[in-house]
Amino acid sequence: MFSGSARSKTGAFAVSQSLDPPLLAARDLALTVRGEPLLRNVDLDIHAARRLMILGANGAGKSLLLRCLHGLTRRTGGGVYWRGRPMDRAARRAQAMVFQRPVMLRRSVLSNLLFALGAAGVRKSERRARAQEALEQARLEHLARRPARLLSGGEQQRLALARALACRPEILFLDEPTASLDPAATLAVEQLISAAHSDGVAIVMVTHEAGQARRLGDDIVFLHRGAVAEAGRAAHCLSAPSSAPLQAWLEGRLYLEETRLSAEKR
Repeated sequence: MFSGSARSKTGAFAVSQSLDPPLLAARDLALTVRGEPLLRNVDLDIHAARRLMILGANGAGKSLLLRCLHGLTRRTGGGVYWRGRPMDRAARRAQAMVFQRPVMLRRSVLSNLLFALGAAGVRKSERRARAQEALEQARLEHLARRPARLLSGGEQQRLALARALACRPEILFLDEPTASLDPAATLAVEQLISAAHSDGVAIVMVTHEAGQARRLGDDIVFLHRGAVAEAGRAAHCLSAPSSAPLQAWLEGRLYLEETRLSAEKR
């Protein structure tokens, strides 16, 4: 559990937690592209069965951080560790990721699930039962034979979640999974996420909504210009922010470093 935030020697905010070893950890994680630093000295710990919300203004580096943690984007500095060891292929098999715009295969809803289970190495004799269970959890069993690309946006996102969870990951990365959904579809997706968490899956989710972070988050990390500006328990940080960037974001104000420096000179 979070017990607060402390500034590391690199200037990043490191999240101090319990003595339990983290499931996933980032240390001094950095990403520079064409000389521009997009992520700067990010330190964070993700513990089993916790829900971490990654917040920040547009362009803060939220999706990039998620992709670096999952190994989809190669970092240029620092490290990512799974149970204390450098990330490897076996570690990635214990993870799953759902994107803001899910990719649907040109096949039925059921076949999308069966394909994912096969790719994950699940025995053929087990695949259909696990796929059916996932469909029921996502309330998509009546659409099992429909082409996946003909589903509504909310149904596609639930299928993407069902496909990921059918592989039984220990940690699930979510990149703004409800960004383009209406309230009813958002609720259905949030219910699936909550059910996964109840089953012991750790959740790492990018969201641009403070309300959603309050509903779903145990902990938060707030990024500003690629660095961690604030981290801690969601309930505390979102009700009493200690950093100027997070306070401005919660108030709906644009926060520019130049504006802050000008105000300090007055």
